[in-house]
Amino acid sequence: MQVLVRDNNVDQALRVLKKKMQREGVFREMKARRSYEKPSEKRNREAAEAVRRARKLARKQAVREGLIAAPKKKPLPARGRPADAFSAPAPAAEAK
Repeated sequence: MQVLVRDNNVDQALRVLKKKMQREGVFREMKARRSYEKPSEKRNREAAEAVRRARKLARKQAVREGLIAAPKKKPLPARGRPADAFSAPAPAAEAK
């Protein structure tokens, strides 16, 4: 896995690396290898994951076909400014 560091911005490169590792399932694999998993537990876990994937796929298909309503999207907060920056400006001081 390779990540380019641009303009000596190591923090940004580290974020990109972590995101890539998350997508690839590296963290899940590390957690699974911490302790031994019995074969029966592995079968049960994999079966549960398959059921979850099948339900998710069926839900997406139903949304595409219009059988059920799409879930509401959460509004994303603005980046770079605190949340209270969107509130009304403070009233100006009264002139004497």
